[in-house]
Amino acid sequence: VQLQAFGGGSVQPGGYLKISCASSEIALHDHTIGWFRQAPGKAREWITCISGSDGGTHYSDSVKGRFKISREKYKPEEVYVQINDLTPEDTAVYYCAAPKFWYIDCSELESDYEYWGQGTQVTVSS
Repeated sequence: VQLQAFGGGSVQPGGYLKISCASSEIALHDHTIGWFRQAPGKAREWITCISGSDGGTHYSDSVKGRFKISREKYKPEEVYVQINDLTPEDTAVYYCAAPKFWYIDCSELESDYEYWGQGTQVTVSS
């Protein structure tokens, strides 16, 4: 199963971006989707997730209040993350991931996710 992460780019500090995740093979509208990021020289970290079972959303402390994960209202097979007030520390490759079954709930552990996107680069610099 392939996921596609897209929407990254280069922005100035304080700017915003929307990154998205899509799949033609699994139904994202009711599937748990998690996002991770990996900054240069650092380990990959979990940042946010939306639950397939109840739609609940979860955020790491590093992004809470600036990132918002949602399902697209008119594109139910996409899950996006609105990223606001970007800082250079947000520079990373962002990955979306899904567990094997839609009902498996959100997790911060990479090992709980079966399917991964290829990543989309977000660069924040002035």
